[in-house]
Amino acid sequence: MSAQHTEPGAPLIPRPERTPSALRVALAQVAPHRLAEMEQQKDEAIALAARTDSLGPIHQFLESWAIVIEIARFPAAAARLHSAEYAAHVLDRDDPAWRTAMEEIRAAHHTARESAA
Repeated sequence: MSAQHTEPGAPLIPRPERTPSALRVALAQVAPHRLAEMEQQKDEAIALAARTDSLGPIHQFLESWAIVIEIARFPAAAARLHSAEYAAHVLDRDDPAWRTAMEEIRAAHHTARESAA
């Protein structure tokens, strides 16, 4: 299944529930190339939760992927984030544009975290 075409600025898909299966279905629609990464991190979170006798790693996994999906739901936001991430990787840390890119990355994640909460 692929993402639906919507009006500019509108989300590609509805915000999913914060469950592993709902997040997986949503990710398959907005960023299917990241499914293997999500599955690996889910396995790691479950293993860490079992080792530490804590649900913290599972909560962190769910929050992390809810944020990834929240950003991917909005193509313009995702494009800005990818551009900033690219700049952060290729620019020298002394370049003022590097700091701007890092601020854009933080802002994208902050906005998505608040929206997904």
